[in-house]
Amino acid sequence: MAGSALLLSGPLGLGHEMPARSFTGLLRHAGWRVRTRDSMSLLGNGGGQAGQRVFGRLMTVPGVYDGLHFAQFRTGGRLAGLAERLAARPAVPELRAELRRDPADLVLSVFATGALAAARLREQPPASGAPAFRAVVYCPDVTAHKLWVHEGTDLFLVSSPAAAASVRRFRPRAPVALVPPPVRAAFYDAPSQAAARQQLGIPAGARCALLIDSGWGFAPLAGAAAALADADVHVLAVAGRNARVERELRDLAATRPALRPFGFTDEVPALMAAADLVIALPGAATCAEARVVGRRLVLLDVMPGHGRDNLLHELEQGGADVCGPSADDIARSALAAFDRTGPQANALAGTETQPVPRWEPAFAKALGELGLDISADDADDTDDHPTLTPTPS
Repeated sequence: MAGSALLLSGPLGLGHEMPARSFTGLLRHAGWRVRTRDSMSLLGNGGGQAGQRVFGRLMTVPGVYDGLHFAQFRTGGRLAGLAERLAARPAVPELRAELRRDPADLVLSVFATGALAAARLREQPPASGAPAFRAVVYCPDVTAHKLWVHEGTDLFLVSSPAAAASVRRFRPRAPVALVPPPVRAAFYDAPSQAAARQQLGIPAGARCALLIDSGWGFAPLAGAAAALADADVHVLAVAGRNARVERELRDLAATRPALRPFGFTDEVPALMAAADLVIALPGAATCAEARVVGRRLVLLDVMPGHGRDNLLHELEQGGADVCGPSADDIARSALAAFDRTGPQANALAGTETQPVPRWEPAFAKALGELGLDISADDADDTDDHPTLTPTPS
């Protein structure tokens, strides 16, 4: 029988929102009732807003955030412990109240604050009135720092052996399941490059790059788009929710026919299919999507902390290049990548790669071992998810 799930996502960038969307789609297809809550809201209006402001400011000073991430969060240092205590104080009672109002069988966290709150609540004895549920964490990054890992979590879902090892650094006997990154079905069903280009009016033999701003605003997206368009590259530039960058792109596109600006769009699968290269931050969600579509990556080394970890992981997997932070750096690296792979590089050239497996069967199996049925036998046939039944252990 299908159950009820609460997904705890996060407001910072799209790296947490996109996995949450994937999980929501599959669970609903399986007949589950699903609701989502921003993990930062568990800190209260003042606390959540203050936390976002502090995090945002830290990210603008890469050296400071690098120090915090590598010296404290990744090692479980004193500041990590302090952050846990400060966050748990309001978040645990708020989550308890949320689950009393609307109980859930599964609390699935894709953000560290939610993982902390659910684990601490799960640790409380039933006699305390704590609601009964399964606490599952999905960490999208290659390193799960201390704020992700707590004793009360029933299962950690990760997408690489390195991430599994990082969890077990803090819980040597932690229950961990390795699953492919949760990529939305639309990317597996992306059109062919020829069909996508015909739809967009891009010549079949032209060089084409997709530039994506993941919401952080780290990269000089407009400058890089202009430089590539001036070098006879067809540029699909997605500003996401960054209204300022979108305005800049539209101004530049007025005199550059090869530049196609987009704001926040659901057409990214088709845009990736049309492109030869995807130029982006080393965010786990975007990189996984590009690999599913089969596009080479050019990754910007501008994202501090977990971005440095993810960058090295993506380079190790192959099919990716790295570039510096300026518009000229981006353009030079992208043009060099075109020279190596040529236009219409439908595979991740230069590496031996395997087709990216669907993530849903591994996810269903992992949750099935917790007694949570994620089969989709009774789902609406109009949904684009396949019917999934957990593989026997």
